[in-house]
Amino acid sequence: MTQAHHATLLVELLTEELPPKALARLGDAFAEGIAQRLAARDLIEGDLSFERYATPRRLAVTIRNVRSVAPEKQVREKVLPVSVALDANGQPTAPLAKKLAALGFPDFPVSDLERASDGKNEAFFLRYAAPGATLADGLQAVLDEALTKLPIPKVMTYQRPDGSNVQFVRPVHRLTVLHGDQVVPVTAFGIDADDTTRGHRFLSEGLIAITHADDYAHTLQHKGFVIANYAERRESIRSQLIEQAGSDKVVMPEALLDEVNSLVEWPVVYACKFEEEFLQVPQECLILTMQTNQKYFALTDDQGRLRSRFLIVSNIATDTPVEIVEGNERVVRPRLADAKFFFEQDKKKPLADRVPLLANVVYHNKLGSQLQRVERLEALAGEIARLGGAGADAEQLAKRGARLAKADLLTDMVGEFPELQGTMGTYYARHDGEPEEVAIACSEHYQPRFSGDALPATATGTIVALADKLETLVGIWGIGLAPTGEKDPFALRRHALGVLRILVEKQLPLDLVELLRATYAQFANVPAVADPTAAIYEFCMDRLRGLLRERGYAAAEIDAVLALNPTRLDDIVARLDAVREFAALVEAASLAAANKRISNILKKSEGAQDAGVQIALFVEAAEKALYAQLEQVAPRVETQLAAREYTGALTALAALRETVDTFFNDVMVNAEDPALRANRLALLKALHRQMNSVADISRLAA
Repeated sequence: MTQAHHATLLVELLTEELPPKALARLGDAFAEGIAQRLAARDLIEGDLSFERYATPRRLAVTIRNVRSVAPEKQVREKVLPVSVALDANGQPTAPLAKKLAALGFPDFPVSDLERASDGKNEAFFLRYAAPGATLADGLQAVLDEALTKLPIPKVMTYQRPDGSNVQFVRPVHRLTVLHGDQVVPVTAFGIDADDTTRGHRFLSEGLIAITHADDYAHTLQHKGFVIANYAERRESIRSQLIEQAGSDKVVMPEALLDEVNSLVEWPVVYACKFEEEFLQVPQECLILTMQTNQKYFALTDDQGRLRSRFLIVSNIATDTPVEIVEGNERVVRPRLADAKFFFEQDKKKPLADRVPLLANVVYHNKLGSQLQRVERLEALAGEIARLGGAGADAEQLAKRGARLAKADLLTDMVGEFPELQGTMGTYYARHDGEPEEVAIACSEHYQPRFSGDALPATATGTIVALADKLETLVGIWGIGLAPTGEKDPFALRRHALGVLRILVEKQLPLDLVELLRATYAQFANVPAVADPTAAIYEFCMDRLRGLLRERGYAAAEIDAVLALNPTRLDDIVARLDAVREFAALVEAASLAAANKRISNILKKSEGAQDAGVQIALFVEAAEKALYAQLEQVAPRVETQLAAREYTGALTALAALRETVDTFFNDVMVNAEDPALRANRLALLKALHRQMNSVADISRLAA
């Protein structure tokens, strides 16, 4: 029997260059897939602990406390029903002997079998200790399964030296598998495991022996010039960039950092320069050119202005990097020259002159061209400005901003770099002498572009942003393309959240339903669009619930406010804060329960004629007291509501608790006398109206 022990296990696949945008995901899946599958086979001693590695040419994992042999397992296995295993005389049958032999226990005494119910019939069960799997067997099964489950973006078929075809993300050259200092005899992709690997393609020569699994990362770094740990290599790049930048700031998007990290095994950062004349081009163009085409890192001064110096991440360490620096400077120059050429050419034609040409650009085959869309945006922006109480000048700015908002789609620069739409519109509008708010609206109307993005800062940008998002929501939804499940190809969820954030955070005095109806009116000449107002309102309320939960409000608080189906969202936060403060009052629970009871009573009496409260019909002292106190509280509540002092309004209602409790203890609402019953229902209706003036507080009841 193999003597069991535990040690660190190393598994490494050495490959051709892996796809950089998929490397991090592949590295995680490779490490987790192997580690978790070994743990499932009980080949890990104690808690699962592993280290993942991923470089452009390798996927690897080291897993601590891996057993050489899994522990024995106690197995309880059903053999046969007793009726089949024994004959009429209680003697073992041939099927029983055959079954025991098949299980590997041909001479097992029947008397030692466990006799128990299997849920339906009485059966014999066999209990035995099964030997644990060896690491070699378990790991081979793990590799066979895990390697087929990797998130490979595109499978490559290649031929092994023996002529066999293999499929993987890239050709595999070596398989290194060590348990402690011992090679584990497994195979993958036709390659037998050994204890050697290769280091950096240019800085290292020959095979590198890994003497122990624990020494893997250290050996590769000091003998192979490879930082195998993905996170450590990434942090090395980040720190080198910051060091080389000096007093400047590095434009360092996380996605670019990840991509560059996936292209190098021994990162070294060098500084390069380009000609100052290129700084006349909008810096967004230059930065995007460097990032997209060359994977370079731009530098800015402390004011955010682009410098003519930039940083590159090389895979070569040298004391004389002149050729590397000059080569990269030579490569970037034509890219920057192209950007300059596009910019100069675009300025020759005003944005306003490009707008009619949008008639040649299809927006959607059911919704017309981009020009037709712009005309809708222009009219809608003017309508939103009027609804918000803006003056004539503000209305004209909003309409002009909407008219020019999409014109930069026809510029050479945006054609080359679609990510710059809006940004270039602002530059070109300024060049054309447009009002500053109109120019800024060209870029601001796309905001917020993503979760957490800034909102438009200008009034014109805000109006055009609302128009743009509402037109998309109503138009796309109206032709039957509402989001379904995870599918949302037109980003309607993002557009809805953008509208909600603008209305809520800017506290705009605009009615959401009124905005949706005004938007739908712009599609009067588009018969394919059906009115989606009600559906979009419900959709927005669902999104608003999520948005408010992210801000820390409780589900009950949100339900209480949104139960009133608000269409003005500028005071939603104030109402929520008021509900939260009200819920902390000692009177809150009793009033919430009473309000819930009132809601149920009124629901059952829906359709009954309401003649209003008649004082002469009061009989019980409790109903007289409730009416009197309600008459005292109502004016205070109305005053607070008019001032949007919602906390004060709810606090004023707290004074009703004792009187309401007494009313329900002493008064029979559903009296036999129809007049008494109707009058008491009218009183409850008046009370209900006051109690729910800020939120439906019955939603706070436990």
